[in-house]
Amino acid sequence: MSGALAGAMTKAILAPLETIRTRMVVGVGSRNIAGSFVQVVEQQGWQGLWAGNMINMIRIVPTQAIEFGTFEWTKRGMASLQEKWEQNESPKLQIGCINLSLSLSWISPTAVAGAAAGIASTLACHPLEVLKDRLTISPEIYPNLGAAIRNIYKDGGIGAFYAGLSPTLVGMLPYSTCYYFMYDTIKKSYCLTKNKKSLNRPEMLIIGALSGFTASTISFPLEVARKRLMVGALQGKCPPNMAAALSEVIREEGLKGLYRGWGASCLKVMPSSGITWMFYEAWKDILVVQKGISL
Repeated sequence: MSGALAGAMTKAILAPLETIRTRMVVGVGSRNIAGSFVQVVEQQGWQGLWAGNMINMIRIVPTQAIEFGTFEWTKRGMASLQEKWEQNESPKLQIGCINLSLSLSWISPTAVAGAAAGIASTLACHPLEVLKDRLTISPEIYPNLGAAIRNIYKDGGIGAFYAGLSPTLVGMLPYSTCYYFMYDTIKKSYCLTKNKKSLNRPEMLIIGALSGFTASTISFPLEVARKRLMVGALQGKCPPNMAAALSEVIREEGLKGLYRGWGASCLKVMPSSGITWMFYEAWKDILVVQKGISL
């Protein structure tokens, strides 16, 4: 519930940046943030900045609920497994005269939980991501949610709603793993340095923004390739796989093309990450901590 509420509140605030980011990543319209903003307003009016926002809101509630829920559950499960593993002594493996101790201490529960969270939410909510992108990029073909569902199903059946699933999963793994790992690591290090037990809201905002910036920068080329695969069919030149999409971007725009839209992405991802973590921790305090429920 905390994740769902935090995601919904964040998306309502930052929908215009999401629209501009998506247009720039897939190469629609202007190549800069200001130009893209003006184009959307001129062509679709102010409401165009919130194009696809209804599906975005429908998408974000289950996505964030599943993602944060999976993260917390997996993180606790991994930490408990490591503790039991060490208490019972790590199993030994003997290969000839070499004795190996199989330990789980080198595995980060946060990183594993982050990867699991990204995979679970993607598998569950990918069709909503496809709908959101189509509504944002081609409002003339997909004027509303009902029309988008009908047209996509007519063009490719159920499978069309899972277009680009494989590259999405490939792109999600490094992002989600780094995103949660960075937030948890920076949070713990900061609290240890400042001798604090918890963060205040501004600190959560800043650390959340930094974790989103780092994760986005590392995984952005995969995001560019993923978006090309998802909307390429609309322009009649869909690359066959992620490697081909990356090669196409490099061939047409050079290496800098892999980070086209990165500035707009950071403008969206950093406040989104910061606000999401701030709202998530706040709702968790209200719904969980204050009620004395064990985490």
